[in-house]
This record gives sequence, structure tokens and C-alpha cells, in this order.
Amino acid sequence: MSSETLPEQRAERLCEMLASRIVQAPMAGGGSRPALVAAVAEAGALGFLAAGYKTAAQVRAEINQTRAATSRPFGLNLFMPATEPVDEVTLAAYRDRMIPEAKRLGVAVGATKDRSDDWDAKIADLMNDPPAVISFTFGCPEDQIIRAFQQRGAIVVVTVTSVEEARTAAAADALCVQGDEAGAHRGTFSNEDWGAVALRALVPAVRAITEQPILAAGGLMNGEAIAAILDLGADAGQLGTAFVRCPESGASDVHKNALADPRFTATAVTRAFSGRPARGLVNRFQAEHSPYAPAAYPEIHYMTSPLRKAAAAQGDAESVNLWAGTSWRLATDAPAAEIVERLKSELAASARR
Repeated sequence: MSSETLPEQRAERLCEMLASRIVQAPMAGGGSRPALVAAVAEAGALGFLAAGYKTAAQVRAEINQTRAATSRPFGLNLFMPATEPVDEVTLAAYRDRMIPEAKRLGVAVGATKDRSDDWDAKIADLMNDPPAVISFTFGCPEDQIIRAFQQRGAIVVVTVTSVEEARTAAAADALCVQGDEAGAHRGTFSNEDWGAVALRALVPAVRAITEQPILAAGGLMNGEAIAAILDLGADAGQLGTAFVRCPESGASDVHKNALADPRFTATAVTRAFSGRPARGLVNRFQAEHSPYAPAAYPEIHYMTSPLRKAAAAQGDAESVNLWAGTSWRLATDAPAAEIVERLKSELAASARR
């Protein structure tokens, strides 16, 4: 196989994987467990595992579990390691704010851990045996890493939130274009500013500067919304919140129930839980602490991790991150395969109209 034919072969494989036009977004923190990814893949869509906050060994175990449950291709998302400096004074002040929260929940504020998210070990392991698709969030890896994965047959996707970031990811096989409406973390390359562009404006802007396939993410919950974003230049719609409540999802019961709870009436972007901008349902914790949370990732993520775990275990929806896109009200608790089939039907109906 000559290197000259590899891009065409990867493009053909990606086209086959995106035939349904439906992609299940990677959801770090447990949502994208093997059961969900396998169910989505078996239903004919493209599912993604999430490698964030896991060791290389844990990631490999989930790849093996998913392969055991399906022979269909799936993807894996990696977080780029944090490199931006942190203001230790504001970080210490935020830690002090967390002490009363921790005491109330019966835990201690979490200690800072390695900022790399086990990056080197994950890359080394995945180079030996990558899944069909490797995607990156919070930045773009060096071209050398992208090409190395491509040479091993993996399709490489980079998450972008602006035209400028899209230009930087020219070596990738495809782009995940994430709009302002998306739930959970914004995939921005920088943690300095969380200004974002609506998906319906961002997709055509990115399409104007590249021919790379586009996986569009941000507030998509039904086939009609996917069809609309395909008309603007995307090649597939990537949905996360749509799958949070399904039984195969590894999201906590607190999170699943909150998406159907009428007391939560809005989403907002916050750094309160992780130190990086992320969209979630506005609850007490988010409302009280967002104004004071500095740009400090993953330090704040590790700081609040014991608090969030305790809150979830205690059924306290007011003290845990409830990641959700702007159209969260449309999320259902149907099995993943039913969600995929419904999306296909809705997409087909939209195409006929």
C-alpha cells in the first residue's frame, strides 16, 4: 500500500462510517462507556469512547470491551494536555470557596494531579493498535502525531470552535466543528476566552476554507436539525445530550433525571466545575461559584472531583455538573438503538421534504 493512496482510502472509510450522518459524541466522565458506543455502532451510526480522565490501561480496557461487543468501527477522543499557566492566587482562593462545599458533602477538596492526563502513555499504546477513528479536543496535536496515526490506518479528527482553529488542523482527515450550543466542555484550543459562535454560522464559515469532512456538534437533537446543518455544509451531525438519558449511557442517575426535571430551566457556560468553559444546566453550585472560577484546568476539575462524585452518590443535583446542550429538553430515555433509528427516520423525512 503506497502512502499516496492512504488519504483516499481513509476518506472512503470515513464516508462509509458517516453513511447514517449520525455520530454519538464522546462524553468524558463516564457517559461514553463501551455499552453505549457498541449499541450506537450496531445501529449503524459512529460512536465514540472518551479517553479523558482515564489512564492508558483504562482506555485500552474500554477499547477491548467495545470490540468484544461490536465488530463495527468506532472512535476514541483524547484531551490534549493542559499547558497554559495558572494564577495560583486565584486558584487558592477558589479552593477556599470549595471547603464548605466539601464539608457539607462529607469529603475533602481534591488534590491537584498530573496535568498531562496520561498523554504519553495513551499515545504510545494507541499507536500500537488504534481504533478506527482518533479525535482530539482542547487543541491540535503536532502533524507528526497526526501522520503517525494515519500511517497506522486511523482516521484523525480535530475538534475546532473557530475558523482560525480549523486552519491549524489542516493535516487532520476531518474536523468536528463545535458551536456555542454544545453541552459539556467547549473544545477551544485556548482557555483564555470562551467566546463562541453559533453552529449555523460556524459550519458554513469553516466549510468556506476547507474541503475536510465536517462533523457538526452543538444542540442537535433530532433529524430535522441534522438535515438543516447538512444543508449548511456539514457531513454529519454529532450528538451528545441526545444519548445521555439512554440506558446504555454511563451518566449518573442524577444527571439523567435532571435533564427531565422541570426545575432546571436554562443552560449556561461555566468554569465552576473544571476550570474550563463548559455548558450545563444552571443549578445552585454553578450559579454561586461561576463568577469566582478562574481559568485553571485541570486543577479545578481535580479539586471538585470528590465533591461531584459525592453529590451524585447522594442524589444532590444542585451540587454536581449537569452537562447539557441548549436543546436538552428533547432528550429521551429510549435505548441508544431506538434513538439512532428515530434520527435516521427523521433525517429521511426531512430529506424527502
